[in-house]
Order: sequence, then C-alpha cells, then structure tokens
Amino acid sequence: MKEDIITAEKMMRRCLQLAARGAGSVAPNPMVGAVLVYGERIIGEGWHARYGEAHAEVNCLESVTKEDRPLISASTLYVSLEPCAHHGKTPPCADRIIRERIPRVVIGCTDTFAEVAGKGIGKLRSAGVAVETGVLETECRYINRRFFTFHEQRRPYVMLKWARTPEGAVACADGAALKISGDSTDRLVHRWRSEEAAILVGSGTVLSDDPLLTTRYWSGSSPLRIVLDRRLRIPEKARLLQDGGPTWIFSGLKTGKRGAVEWIAADPDAFPETVLQELYRRKVQSVLVEGGPAVLQSFLDHGCWDEARVITGQVSLPGGIREPACSHWKLGEHALLHGDEINTYYPA
Repeated sequence: MKEDIITAEKMMRRCLQLAARGAGSVAPNPMVGAVLVYGERIIGEGWHARYGEAHAEVNCLESVTKEDRPLISASTLYVSLEPCAHHGKTPPCADRIIRERIPRVVIGCTDTFAEVAGKGIGKLRSAGVAVETGVLETECRYINRRFFTFHEQRRPYVMLKWARTPEGAVACADGAALKISGDSTDRLVHRWRSEEAAILVGSGTVLSDDPLLTTRYWSGSSPLRIVLDRRLRIPEKARLLQDGGPTWIFSGLKTGKRGAVEWIAADPDAFPETVLQELYRRKVQSVLVEGGPAVLQSFLDHGCWDEARVITGQVSLPGGIREPACSHWKLGEHALLHGDEINTYYPA
C-alpha cells in the first residue's frame, strides 16, 4: 500500500509539471496534466496547452505510440483534475476514457465548476472504472487557485505586486518613479503578467509612469489593462489609450467605448469590491494589481486579495513614499534573483 501511495504521488507530481506548461494559455480553463502508466512505464503524457483545444487526457492518449496502444486498456491514468463530463469546446474527457477502456483513474482533486462537480467521477464509476481521488490534493488545487477562487468565491483571484527598497520605499518623495528591481526581475514580472487575465493600476500610476502594462519583455500574451480613474485624470495622450490594446477604465463619471478602450461605471466609494464584482460578471478570472501604494493598500484593507509578491531591490532610498502595510499575512515562497529578493505572502 505504501508503495502504491509513493507511485501515485510521483505520477501526480509529473502531472503537475505538465499542467504548468499551460500557464498563461488555457484560462479561463484550468491547467491540467495527465500521465498514462502501464506497469512501471509511462506510455503517454499530455497537458491542456491552449484554451479551446484538446484537454490533457486526450493529448495524453494521443501521445501513445502505435506499438503501445494495446496496453491502454490495462493501464492507469493519472490526472491532476477531475475529467470533464460535459460538452464545451471539446467533447467530454470522461467519455474518451471510457471508450478507451481504461480500468483505473487516479485524480488529484475534484473540479468544483458547476458543469463538472463530481459528474466526471460519477460517469467513470458508473462505467466500471476504478477511481481514486485526493492524491496531492492541496498541490493540485494550488496550481489552479485562480480557477477555484473564481468559481467558489465568485470573484477574480487577486495578486498584488510591488517593488520596494531595503528601507521600504516604493517611489521618490515627490512621486517620481524609482527603478528598483533588476532587468532579470523585470522579465520575471512580465512573465507574471502573461499568466494573469488582467493587470490593474490607479490613475496615479498612469500619470507618473505612463506605462504600457504589456509583456514586452516576455513572449506571452499581454493581459487586459484596467485603470481605476475615479476623477477622469488620465490624459488622452496616455500610451495605454493609444496603442490599441484592450483597456477598461473604471470611473464614476463616464461610460462608453472608443475602439479598444471602454469606460465602465463604478461607485468611487465602493472600490475595490465593485470592480471585482464587475470583473467576475465579465468573466475575468484573475487580476494582477501593480498600482501605487494607495491602490494596493485599498485591496489589503478590504481583504480583497489572495497573494502578494513583494520585490526588494538593491537600490537604497532612506526617504520616499512608503510601501503598503499589512499585519495579517504569512510568508509563503522566498527566492533570490540576481540580488533581488522576492517574497510571496498569503492572507494569515
């Protein structure tokens, strides 16, 4: 039994490695990996690579060589998330598993999305497939924390990010931008952007930095840009209004659309809850908040956050504008990148 558990966890970790390859490409679908094992040999692997295309289980089965195909009906399928049982952009994975006569399926975690929510497991068991669940469940849920937060809490997953000096400053005292992190960290931040559905800043950031908020230092897709502009302070010449990229501006003073830019009505006294409600209604699954300290502090104070990534650079600035403050968080991951310290915090 202990040997079976070790094998199952080993294969599930491989599923998670494969699933991670879909980061930034599969949302609003979850990231999923699958491994097909005959005896002690992996004969197929797959992951969900792009939204609208084949799911992990199908890609795994399609990867099996012609010589190994007779072994499928005597193999075990490991998959990090419950196979779907409904027709979406692709046919149900549970049906394909049944059709391939796979006798045993080991699942990392169940899918709480209403269209699945146990239906895939139920369909497999009704067809006589032996199903085991809960292998590395915490890890399998974590990789899809955006997906689960969106469907279970009915709001986007909120990731906060800021860079600070060792003294805790985020900008110069006069509000001018301060280059804190190194080039390698800048590329990493652009990778983070590619993995989220949207990026959010306040009007102050646009006025002081005139940012593009794109992934120009990374090969992934740029996120939807969101700006909190209560008093319509953003000038028409702002670069994010001129480059044709999708941009939503939340304000209590204007609505309408011009090209890829849309102004959305929002109660200025109810930030950030009203923004998150509207993003959920519009099916935005995750948002990276890169605003100034006031915007970040608002999310912290209202408890509207799930993760905070704080970069401490090597630039010294004893004075300056102070970073946001939070007393109810716990340190998760810690990393160093070419001298920059990167800490990830979660609500305590």
